[in-house]
Amino acid sequence: MSKIGFLGAGQMAQALASGFVRADLVHPADIIAVDPFPAARTSFGQLVPGASVSDSAAKLAAEVDVIVLAVKPQMLQAAIAGLGLIGDNVLLVSIAAGTSLARLAEWTRSTRIIRVMPNTPCLIGESASAFCAGEGATTDDVALVEKLLGAVGVVRKVDEKLMDAVTGLSGSGPAYVYVLIEALADAGVRVGLPRDAALQLAAQTVRGAAGMVLQTGDHPGVLKDRVTSPGGTTIAGLQALEAGGFRSAAYDAVIAATARSKELGAE
Repeated sequence: MSKIGFLGAGQMAQALASGFVRADLVHPADIIAVDPFPAARTSFGQLVPGASVSDSAAKLAAEVDVIVLAVKPQMLQAAIAGLGLIGDNVLLVSIAAGTSLARLAEWTRSTRIIRVMPNTPCLIGESASAFCAGEGATTDDVALVEKLLGAVGVVRKVDEKLMDAVTGLSGSGPAYVYVLIEALADAGVRVGLPRDAALQLAAQTVRGAAGMVLQTGDHPGVLKDRVTSPGGTTIAGLQALEAGGFRSAAYDAVIAATARSKELGAE
């Protein structure tokens, strides 16, 4: 079983670490998280009991088999410098949005690098992740990343040129869905439902609809038509969504987040 170090102990690192532990792929004692901020270290330690936390990255590369680079893109180069020399015996896995494999190789002087874009539902085993591997990553490295990410959700291998698009869609996507659930729940309250009932019904509706897409394999448009009766309530609601630019707003959200990921890679 691999020993995993997290450079950065924020929410995404916490979600991944707890997901790996819950899937019984890594023992908490084999996890180390490094972060300069005490609050992040405390939160990580509470979510992953038994894991080690530290404010110094100097010895991390000598203590683990895998280092997950889990700091903000703007802080990544400086954080990597704190690692010191990284040998080829350590696999680097970066979850930093927009940061290319070439730039990571330049900063780390390492050849074993895999770039990953997960999302926060890995905390409950429902992540949507994609990755691309650097030239120095071995077949075993790829298999390990697929195993780790596959244990906390769905994982796909893509060309690096598509990683910004993955960031815009699934990396940032949970936030879009949370806004949708919140809006549906607020609307439920507006038409008379108690707050707790409205929120539960909204969240379960999104969960169930997503499950139908994944389990049946049917196109969302086909599934939509099956619940849209002529002159009924659903078509009235859909007309309101179209009038409000719902579909266009979803397009724009993904495109804007993708563009921002590219910008981060250029900064």
